[in-house]
Amino acid sequence: MKRLRIGVIYGGRSGEHEISIASAAAVVSNLDRDRYEAVPLYIDRDGRWTIADRPPTAASAADVIGRARGDGARPALRGGREAYLVPYPNQENLIVIDRDRVSGVETGRDQATITGLSLDVVFPVLHGPYGEDGTVQGLLELANVPYVGAGVLASSVGMDKAVMKVLFQARALPIAGHIVAHSADWSADPDGIRRAVADRLKYPIFVKPVNLGSSVGISKVKAEAELDVAMAVAARFDRRIIIEAAVPDAREIECGVLGNHRPEASIPGEILPSREFYDYEAKYLDESEVRVPAPLSPAQTDQVRHLAVEAFLAIEASGMARVDFLLDGRSGRLYVNEINTIPGFTTISMFPKLWMATGLSYSALLDRLIDLAIERHAAKQQLRTSLT
Repeated sequence: MKRLRIGVIYGGRSGEHEISIASAAAVVSNLDRDRYEAVPLYIDRDGRWTIADRPPTAASAADVIGRARGDGARPALRGGREAYLVPYPNQENLIVIDRDRVSGVETGRDQATITGLSLDVVFPVLHGPYGEDGTVQGLLELANVPYVGAGVLASSVGMDKAVMKVLFQARALPIAGHIVAHSADWSADPDGIRRAVADRLKYPIFVKPVNLGSSVGISKVKAEAELDVAMAVAARFDRRIIIEAAVPDAREIECGVLGNHRPEASIPGEILPSREFYDYEAKYLDESEVRVPAPLSPAQTDQVRHLAVEAFLAIEASGMARVDFLLDGRSGRLYVNEINTIPGFTTISMFPKLWMATGLSYSALLDRLIDLAIERHAAKQQLRTSLT
């Protein structure tokens, strides 16, 4: 049986570059080699695409993450053949260019050998802007290649916390109070935003970039005096900032969703952060405790799974998502916090753990996601693109 060629795209131009490498390392190492041929497509921080000389590994990912957090450097994985995904629907959707110096030619020009490598399915393992936000998904639509995960609309909405909450509200999902502010408005009238926070929310609050994940750029603000610093941190990553009311004594509950038009929810899990809240360091550098399944009552478990599917449907998601909840430790009320259309796939990530606990191994989860991508693509091919 011919193996399917799976293009695993990772890296990217976002603050979650390092985490993407770690996720891709786990995906590549767990793809069934009897069924699939992995083609590692690395996007460096400048946006250059290459077929990596070596596939990402857990060791290389850990090294990149450690150096990035330890000395502020922005390391990149060098080497590899230049590659382009062609936004044209044909069988040679991936173009690889090998450039060799022409000996004896004084102009110094390169001689390029161009090779077409068709991909059967693309597996984007990109977190954050320029990858999880619909940009790469739009390119994949133009190339007319099956790809894992949400389409352009759901990817864009799932990355944009402000628009996401509008759709959650429209579907009558329970969400915490929040305000969306533009960084330009904060610069022009910080007192106005301070008043809005004081009138509509109570401290403590969370200040977040609207378009980012992995808890990058997020601050917990306990008093108004801390707001300026938190806004400055968030503004480094996005022009829009979301300010959310903190849920009292919140428990962090997560649930995986899998499927296309008939999605299913995993059993829920709970995160017990090693720090005050589940920030970047608590997720990837410290040993936060994970409880799978989450210690919830049967009624709470059913509610989490039901709301996870509803959140998935609210943004028109497909393939996969992880839905994050906050459970009020005082009232017991459950709030939908956000949805992640490309959840982390590292060995310590919740999405794979939740499905493994539900009965789906890591490799079987990858099989299922690839099957869903092919199923969704096949259905789209039945649609007409012209009147004739």
